[in-house]
Amino acid sequence: MSPLKCCINPSILSADFVNLEAELARIANADAVHVDVMDNHFVPNLTIGLPVVERLQKVSPVPLDAHLMIADADRWAPLYADAGLDSVTFHVEAANAPIKLARELRARGAKAGMALRPGTPVEPYLDLLTELDMLLIMTVEPGFGGQSFLDVMLPKIRRARAAVEGSGANVAIQVDGGITEETITRAAEAGANVFVAGSAVYGKPSPEEAIESLRANGQLAFTGTTLISNNA
Repeated sequence: MSPLKCCINPSILSADFVNLEAELARIANADAVHVDVMDNHFVPNLTIGLPVVERLQKVSPVPLDAHLMIADADRWAPLYADAGLDSVTFHVEAANAPIKLARELRARGAKAGMALRPGTPVEPYLDLLTELDMLLIMTVEPGFGGQSFLDVMLPKIRRARAAVEGSGANVAIQVDGGITEETITRAAEAGANVFVAGSAVYGKPSPEEAIESLRANGQLAFTGTTLISNNA
């Protein structure tokens, strides 16, 4: 049974890094906060690492959803789970043993997420769905915020949703990159139900109002598609 709740996970990549604790307080109505960890190896950008994430975990009013855009995910991802994060997502392109890693994350108390770059096909990994809590389909090239949504990823989202429905696994489908009031509808109609939003939240006068609006739009589109699918 597919998860019916649409979730908004604002990305602190678009927040003011001078005072992240205050920026977290501005999104207290979010479902989680998306924490982009980049190492300047897997992607050409450098953000924050484990010590900062550990501190964020202690002060955040909402759960932390880490997106590890780092090399050697097998070594580092479990340490983020040990920090008490709600969800840890590794890139399959950076994992040598994705099934083992997903199981280790779950064993350490975190939800296990697996991310795919735009150029990585989803089909080779569909047998892993039962090992995951979330599948992240990147809708931009990872590494930088502010990019435009790649509509060519919509068929990939649809195929992933169909596979989730067929497997009976309770796996969320997250999309990250270029989410706005407009693109969230298209992504939700394709089958995504967890949305990472950066400037669409932090770039607004009221991040809390932006979250509520995005969530409502996403829920409407996702629920309508689910109802049509179930009645077909």
